[in-house]
Amino acid sequence: MKKDFYEILGISKSANAAEIKKAYRKKALEHHPDKNPGDSAAEEKFKLAAEAYEILSDPNKKAKYDQYGHQAFDGGSGGFNGGGGHGGMNMDDIFSQFGDIFGSAFGGGGGFNGGGGGSRRVKGSNLRIKVKLTLEEIANGVEKKVKVKRKVQAQGVSYRTCSTCNGQGQVMRVTNTILGRMQSASTCPTCGGSGQILDKKPADADSQGMILEDETVTIKIPAGVVDGMQLKVSSKGNDAPGNSVPGDLIVAIEEIEHEFLKREGENLHYDLYISFSEAVLGISKDISAINGKVRIKLDEGIQSGKILRLKGKGIPNINGYANGDLLVHVNVWTPKTLNKEQKLFFEKNLEDENFIPSPEKGDKSFFDKVKDMFS
Repeated sequence: MKKDFYEILGISKSANAAEIKKAYRKKALEHHPDKNPGDSAAEEKFKLAAEAYEILSDPNKKAKYDQYGHQAFDGGSGGFNGGGGHGGMNMDDIFSQFGDIFGSAFGGGGGFNGGGGGSRRVKGSNLRIKVKLTLEEIANGVEKKVKVKRKVQAQGVSYRTCSTCNGQGQVMRVTNTILGRMQSASTCPTCGGSGQILDKKPADADSQGMILEDETVTIKIPAGVVDGMQLKVSSKGNDAPGNSVPGDLIVAIEEIEHEFLKREGENLHYDLYISFSEAVLGISKDISAINGKVRIKLDEGIQSGKILRLKGKGIPNINGYANGDLLVHVNVWTPKTLNKEQKLFFEKNLEDENFIPSPEKGDKSFFDKVKDMFS
């Protein structure tokens, strides 16, 4: 079971952005590989802290984590996670994304090479796509194959060490202040942080030695995702020139509206219309549920507005808890026109006590029903 991100950084859920960053820097410096050479336990803690910071430092990801926990990002399959599972995150990823937080504390604070020096690996840009899902696909989980155009390094391209930064990916600057000489590091403007610049490129490559390539990517989407949720497929974004790691493929979920069912969180709503005669006599009806038809029995004298709750017939919870419910709203259809004989029948029964509204004490009002739906 994954450890809570707040617990990893030693902060409360109410921590603000500055407190989150401060806590991460403290943990990262404590467990930094340069400070703990050969210590696999420290390296694991270092990666966990980076994973926690990646989620909690992003307001959108933090909100999803607070609501859904780890399941909002893990996706339940190897190599596919929604925002920072360090199973797909190596030291180069961490330093390329969060190197600015370390400053110059470890020999320039950029790349990871086991000794604090050397070039940094630049991360390529992310790609973003939108995937439309039916309610059935959301309820059951689905595997989608999508074709994406990725920038990759052209075959035969070569790079050489950047002369501006000597392959470090960063340039150092020393300034005199009232507190003394201060050293700061910034990304090399010539190579963009990779430590390498283009040497030779094929004719079909662009000025950075990159070409566009089609790739079919398999995305495993877990059951219970919600409209607007973003998932991540690691390393399926664009490459970057030189010594780089690929960016990620960001997958935005879009829910296709169902013909009969309306979604509310994990619950589903279904409007069932029955005739006046069916309401009086009672009847069995087949209704559309998420995975096929379900037969329900309506008692004699059922009232319009009655809500029948079918347990577990809704959408699975993304955290793996129980399914939501299917709420069937009974609507008695009143005929708009009557023939002479039908009209006469109802006129004769206007004063009949069986036709006079007589709600029982236990019958709930409309507002009570709405309250129950949201409780």
